[in-house]
Amino acid sequence: MRLVWKKNLTRALPLISGNEMRVSKVPLVLAALFLGGQPEAQQWVEYANLADRFAVNFPKEPKIEEIIYLSEYRAMLPARVYTAQRELSHYSVTVVDYTNTAQLLAERCDRTGERCRRDDLPGDILGSIAYAAWNIRQRGGEVTYDSWAHYDRIPGHQLQITNDDETRTFVGIFLHASRLYIAEATVPGEALPPGLFQQSLRVLDGEGKVVRYEFYVDEDGEVKKNRVDSRVQWSGNPPRATRTSN
Repeated sequence: MRLVWKKNLTRALPLISGNEMRVSKVPLVLAALFLGGQPEAQQWVEYANLADRFAVNFPKEPKIEEIIYLSEYRAMLPARVYTAQRELSHYSVTVVDYTNTAQLLAERCDRTGERCRRDDLPGDILGSIAYAAWNIRQRGGEVTYDSWAHYDRIPGHQLQITNDDETRTFVGIFLHASRLYIAEATVPGEALPPGLFQQSLRVLDGEGKVVRYEFYVDEDGEVKKNRVDSRVQWSGNPPRATRTSN
C-alpha cells in the first residue's frame, strides 16, 4: 500500500517559496512569472507520496511505473517513475531505493560469481548522484549547465541540456536517506524554464514533514549540516492522505 496526498493548486502554490531561491547557482525565474497569462497553470496539483517520501507540483496526477534500476555496481534496485504530460512538455520524478543495497549487491556477487568488496556498498550509494548524471549526459544533446546544487540544503547535482530536437531538459538529482531522486522536465525550446515543477520538489521524512537543513563550517573547516524547520509550509490545512494500492 502507498500513502499519498494530492491537492489542486487553484488558489496557492504552497510548495514554492516566494522569498528564497532554493536551487543554488542557477538563475531560475520565480514561479509567479510562469502563472501570468497561463490559465492552465492553475490546474496543477500538489502531489505527495509518503512511501517514496517526496512532494512535487505536477500538471496532473502522475502515472506510476515500477522499474528495476541498475546501479553503478550493478545492483538491481527497486525504483518508481512518476510521470505527467502537458501538451509537449514532459515531467517525471524517479525515486530509486538504495536502502537494501547491501543485500542486492550480495545477490549480484552470487549471480555473477564476482567477489564482493568492502567499498562496493558505500561507493554505490555515495556515487549514485554522479552515476545518474553520467547516464543522463550519455543521451546526447548540448549540456549547457552542469554543476552542484541543493534542494533545502540536501546536496545534489543539476543539469540543463539542449536536445537534438531543440527541446530543453532540466534535471535535478538528489540523495537523502538512501533514496535517490531524479526530477526531470523536458519542454519545447521556445518555452519558459519549468519553474513550477523544478522548484517545487520537497523531500519528506517518515511523518510526511518537509526535510530541510542548514549548512555550517566546524572548527576543522568541515562543512556540516543540521536539520531545521522548513520555512515553506503547506497552505491551509494539511492535505488529507488517501491510500492507493501498488
